[in-house]
Order: sequence, then C-alpha cells, then structure tokens
Amino acid sequence: MTDEFDKLKKAMQAAPPAPDPEAKKAALALAMQAFDDSAEKNARLRQGLAKGARPTPESPREAGLMQGVRDMFAKLSTKAGLAATTGIAAAGLAAVVIIPQMQQSGGPTVVEARETKGAAATDSTRSQAEAAPLTQPETPQEAPEIAEVRSDDAQAATPAPEPAATEDVAVMEEPPMAEAEADEELAAEAPLADAVAGASAPTAPRTATAKRSVAASAARERAETGGIAGIVRPEGVLAPAPAPGDGYVAPQDPDTEAFPEAEQNPVKVASEEPVSTFSIDVDTASYSVVRSSLNAGRMPPVDAVRVEEMVNYFPYAYAAPEADDPAPFKPTVVVGETPWNPDTRLVTVAIQGELPLVEDRPPLNLVFLVDSSGSMSDANKLPLLKQSLRLMLPELRPEDQVAIVAYAGSSGLVLPPTPASERGKILAALDNVGAGGSTAGHAGLEQAYAVAEEMTGEGEISRVLLATDGDFNVGLSSPEDMKEYIEKKRESGTFLSVLGFGRGNLDDALMQALAQNGNGQAAYIDTLNEARKVLVDQFTGALFPIASDVKIQVEFNPAEVAEYRLIGYETRALRREDFNNDKVDAGEIGAGHSVTAIYEITPVGSPAVLNDPLRYGSADASVAPAQAEQDNPELAFLRMRWKEPGDSESALLEFPITAGMGTASDETRFAAAIAGFGQLLKGSSYLGDWSYADAIALANGAKGTDEFGYRAEAVNLMRLAQSLSQ
Repeated sequence: MTDEFDKLKKAMQAAPPAPDPEAKKAALALAMQAFDDSAEKNARLRQGLAKGARPTPESPREAGLMQGVRDMFAKLSTKAGLAATTGIAAAGLAAVVIIPQMQQSGGPTVVEARETKGAAATDSTRSQAEAAPLTQPETPQEAPEIAEVRSDDAQAATPAPEPAATEDVAVMEEPPMAEAEADEELAAEAPLADAVAGASAPTAPRTATAKRSVAASAARERAETGGIAGIVRPEGVLAPAPAPGDGYVAPQDPDTEAFPEAEQNPVKVASEEPVSTFSIDVDTASYSVVRSSLNAGRMPPVDAVRVEEMVNYFPYAYAAPEADDPAPFKPTVVVGETPWNPDTRLVTVAIQGELPLVEDRPPLNLVFLVDSSGSMSDANKLPLLKQSLRLMLPELRPEDQVAIVAYAGSSGLVLPPTPASERGKILAALDNVGAGGSTAGHAGLEQAYAVAEEMTGEGEISRVLLATDGDFNVGLSSPEDMKEYIEKKRESGTFLSVLGFGRGNLDDALMQALAQNGNGQAAYIDTLNEARKVLVDQFTGALFPIASDVKIQVEFNPAEVAEYRLIGYETRALRREDFNNDKVDAGEIGAGHSVTAIYEITPVGSPAVLNDPLRYGSADASVAPAQAEQDNPELAFLRMRWKEPGDSESALLEFPITAGMGTASDETRFAAAIAGFGQLLKGSSYLGDWSYADAIALANGAKGTDEFGYRAEAVNLMRLAQSLSQ
C-alpha cells in the first residue's frame, strides 16, 4: 500500500509532458469556432444583430461576456500554451454558468450591483433604434451547445440592463463567518442596502466593513425619506415601493388651509380716538383649531388664533337677565387688575343671554347641508360628521323637521323634509351619503336654501347647518362672493351655521364669512366630545337666536384713560357710524349664550403710557381735575344695540363704566388667563415677560367647578404650547 502511494506521489510531482502543437491548434480552432457560433446565434436569436450585440433585458451580460472571452482567446492564441488556454476557457465557462446561478439563488454579486447602477445611469444619447422595444422570433432557433449550459431560469431572469459591456467583472469573495453574520444583521435593518449601493459598487470584492458602511448609508437615506415610493436616491437609484405595514406613511395632500389675516388691535390714544365699535362674536372655531394643532405636536398658525373665540369657547356663570330687564340678555362690567402689567387695568364686558324653556321654543326646520366631496373621505371628516349629527337628533322635538342636501359625491336632495321623530329614516339617509367628486358649494347652498324656504311656516325658525371641511372649489369661491350671496338669503329669515371638520384644506376664512353673514355660528369639530359640546350641550344656543345684530360701542373718558386696546375682535371691527345704522349686520346671541369682551386700559399718569402727547391739540385739561377728585371716576360709557329676531329696528341699552365697577371672580380671571394665552400664541408684544407658566398659574387658580373639564383641558393645552415653544 505504501509503495503504491509513493508511486502516485511521484507521478503527481512529475512535470507534465509538453503539449502537442498540432493538438493545441486544433483545440483552439474548435473553441474559437464554438464561441463565434454562440455569439452570432445568440445575437440573432435576441436582437437580429451580428456579433458584438449589446445586452438585452432578457440577457444583459451574456452577449458582452462572450464577446469579451472571444477577444481574450484571440489575443492568447499566439502566446499561450494549451494548458493556459484551457484554464481561461474554464474561467469563461464558470462566468457563464456560475454567475447566472448566483443571480437565480439570490446571492449578492458585484455584477448585480453594477447592473443596478447601469439601469439608473443609461446613456441618454442612445439612438432611437437601440431604445426600441425588443421582440423574440416566433420560432426559436437551436442554441449552440455552450449556450445550453445556462438554465432556463437564468435565461428568464430580467435584471436591469447595463449601457455598456466594457466594465471589468469581479466576483465577490466569500467573507469570513463572523463578517457574514454581521452582514445578515445589517441586511435585516436595511433591506435596500445592496440596491442603493449598486450605483457606486467598486470593481474589487467588497469587504464586510464596506458593506456595513453601504448598509448604514442606505438605512439612513430610507429613514430620511420616510420610505416613500419613488424617492430618487443621490446615486440615481429609484427605490421600490415599500410594502404595507413597514411604517410607510402615504404622502399627504398639500396644506391649503386659509385663515383670515388681521393685524392685532393696536393701542389707541383716548384723546385722539375715544370711541371703539365692534360686533359681538359667539364663534368658537379658533379654539378648536388651536387645540387640534397643539395635540398634533405643532404650534397653530398665527392667523388661526382669534383671541375672542378662544375666550368665548368656555361657558361662564355670569348673571342672567331677570324678567323685568329690558333686554333678553344682561351685561356685566368688571374693572380689575391686568395679570401681565400692574400699571394697566382690564375692563371686562360680559353678556349673558336668557335660556328659554324647551317647550317655549318655536318649531325648528333644520336642513343638513353635507359636503360629500372627495376631500371629506378622511375619518375625521365625513365619518365624524355623521356621528356628530347622530348625537344631535335626540335633541330635536317631534314637531321639528329635518332635510338633508348633499353636494359633490352624493349631490342633490338626499332626504326630503321629514319629521324629527322618524329618526330611523333620517339616519338611513345620512348613512347613504358618500364622499367623492369636486366641491360645488354654491350649488349646494342654493338647493339647501330652497328646501328651507319650503319648510318654513309662520312663527317657525329655519336654519341651514353646513357641515364641511371648508373646501369650496367650484362656483362662488371667494369670501366676498359668498358674503353677498348669504346677505341676500338671510333676509328671508333662514339662518346659516357652519361646522368645520378635518385639517389640511380647512378654509377658515370662507367659513367665517358664511357664518358671520348668515346670522349663525361657526364651530370646528375635531372630536366626538366637541360634537357633543356644540350640538348637544349648547344645542339651544347654537340654533335659537334671542337677539340679532348685537353691537357694542365704548367711549373712553380722556381725562381718566390715556390709552386703551381691545383684545381680539379684529375681524369684527365696525366703523363708528355703523353703530346707529340698522342696515349694518352684526353678531347674534343665542339662547343661553355668553359673550366676553376685554379692554386693556392705561390710566392717565401711568408709567405704562406708550404714546407721547401731541404738540398741537389734546383733550380738555379742565376735565381732569374734576374727575380726579371723585372716588369712583367714570372711565367710559357703554352703549349696546340689538334687534329682536325678525325686527328691522334696533333697541339701545347704555350706562357708564366706573373705576370701581364689579368684582373680580373666577369667571373674569379665567377669561383673562385665556386672553393672555391667546396673545402668547400670536406673539403679542404687549405682554412683556409674562409667560405660559404665568398663564397656567392664573388659569389653574380660576378653574372653579369646571363641570365638563373644559378649563382643565385648556391648562393642558397651555402646557403643550409651553413645551413646543422652548
């Protein structure tokens, strides 16, 4: 046994015999002919071209590879021996056979990476003939023997084509076990790493360190782009669409929200402009929009913050009118300290409307005008709208009537006038409303008003309740056009209220114009709790007016008040002469509604005075000493005008405001805290170093009973704003 092993060992160590020159030439000729036939037949089969065929989607690398091997044989035929030629042929066959097999099995190769780069960097100057779609012959020709080595699966694979076949091909070496395991972990974290790295893959084998760098870069890019389909990486690689459930967030529609633009009321000199006139406002939409933004982790748009709507969002325990009072509401005035400036004073004008008994309410004709456009498909829009109206229906009485008009997706009369007692029929009609189409808001309003006019009887109240995301993109689209249209329609006695839903395309400016000119209220509903507050808890006040065109005018005494500033109500300002003009529209007070207006005043002689006195002309100085001698001087004179619903002539209520009027309470202190909060959100320059922490402390100390938790919620919003502003 040992002898045989020694003989075998000597035979293996012996030098090989010299090759036969004739055999070498014959073998080389056969090999060259085989490769020529293979290249030509493959080219004809795929493209109808001669040798040198470019890569195709069916076989991007093989044609170029064979041409390269052919050239290599031609160069070596005169230099190398048969052994060297045979080794090169084996390497070529390995490239033809092994690489497709690795591609089929999913193993990563440098070829794959380089082909990915080639797919993204295709030469834009390629001729039109080359860019034309490729076709297969109807009858496939017989492939040469060397081509049959490739499997059918390999031929069916369709990796991205490469623009040229001139690049060197390098086969990646197998990494050590530890590096391979590390690569598997990186592949789990960044599955697109190899695809992204293809644009810059080196021609030499990649090490595990290089792969980790590429994988980390790919993971970072995917995190920065959010994995959105169609994102083009810097290398030019188009990432595939991520599968559902991978944390993919669909791109959002552009934000088209619009809010009325109005500069904050400035400080005015009482001796130059002593009279302030404005319309009351019972809208609450601004507070809900502010809450929606803060709960979403962002500060609200400055124009979305209307301080008066934030203050009037809350119910207050103001004194209610008595039976013998001349008006259906009672005004209360309190003069107190200013939280953010010890040298000024706050004058709070609080109004509380009467709340009639349910049985004393007149019959209500309610037309739901439902926006069913495509933009209403989100869960916080049409679905929430339907839930909100479901909450409202039990508040209606059997003698009330309901109709439903939709526009866009389910346009037209969805439900004719129906007694409120037939709730099943009403709910079934509401459920049939679907979202889709454009928003023909004007056409919907026309039909809703027409239905309301048909429903109205003597002594009854008719109201259109528009529920929308505010996106009116067909018909009368500007606030001014809508204002004129609504002004004409309100003369018929049909009021209009607006409920806003959803964010992203909320046209708050248009909603304000509709509600203000439709003798109604604008509210924004972002949660089911808000729907209950507006449509259940405050149902009567929202739909049944007790006073129309309510205006407030305050004349300040220049002998006592150097300067004043109305906090909020920028979009409700009126001219001085509008106060006595009954044709000028103003706000309404609903049953049980409360309204709060706050002035900050600067007493004469206070260091807080901001304006220098005029050189020419001032208030009569002789008035000052007489006023100063009084214990309770007159600071201002308050006038209020209003109309009984349906009347064309207004009534007047007036009385003086004195320095010691009223007593500060939790109601006025909490209102001041919210007024300060709103000014902080708007970036007001009148608060000095007063902060969110100060607003939180003041509101916490004035929450009172807070039956529904509204005030506690406001304190939490202040904390959110404080954290977001740091």
